[in-house]
Amino acid sequence: MTEEFSKAYWEGHYHGHGAGHRTPNPHLVAEAAELTPGTALDAGCGEGAEAIWLAAQGWQVTAVDIADGALRNARAHAQAAGDPVAARIDWLQADLSDWAPPVERFDLVCSLYVHPTTSRESLADRLAAAVAPGGTLLIVGHHPSDPRPVSHAAARDVHFTAADVAAGLDPDRWEILVAEDRHRPITGDDGHHSHHGQDGHDGHDSHRHSLHDTVVRARKLPHNA
Repeated sequence: MTEEFSKAYWEGHYHGHGAGHRTPNPHLVAEAAELTPGTALDAGCGEGAEAIWLAAQGWQVTAVDIADGALRNARAHAQAAGDPVAARIDWLQADLSDWAPPVERFDLVCSLYVHPTTSRESLADRLAAAVAPGGTLLIVGHHPSDPRPVSHAAARDVHFTAADVAAGLDPDRWEILVAEDRHRPITGDDGHHSHHGQDGHDGHDSHRHSLHDTVVRARKLPHNA
């Protein structure tokens, strides 16, 4: 366990951030665009770009983050997107390292570049349990070949492969639809699209041209399957 990505860390990261525009992660857009909107959990929502995109597509979103500063900016982004979008998002402050979402509650659970202070497996188990039968789990993270500026203690939970994620999903309950390594371009000079932490974007990669990501999308099989 590491306190490297504690609440204090993320509050410090977001201190003084403005409420500028953010674009949704392209992996989420690619994997969720064809899904039928229902209930969604955005675990580690940061400043809300993905939650807002989902709400604009018709999803009812629960967006969770550890940092009050991130959520404050996220609410401002949502209001700027219009009342119909803002009304579809419930913002929740919680530490994903120990927060347990309702079991089998969501048609989509997405987690993008989350940096837990407990093990990645523990978080993945809780997020997978939150997916309703027939629903989708989308995990996006940093591939081991694309190292983050983190300590050795945190590295195994921040860097992982598609096989690492798939190994934690019971094949009797899950159908793996996507398990890929992908490159993603950085879309701005300020680095805000470089990656999420538990909370959102940390901006360490503004000097780079692309990132190497791990993308896993899986469908939870119905109980009678």
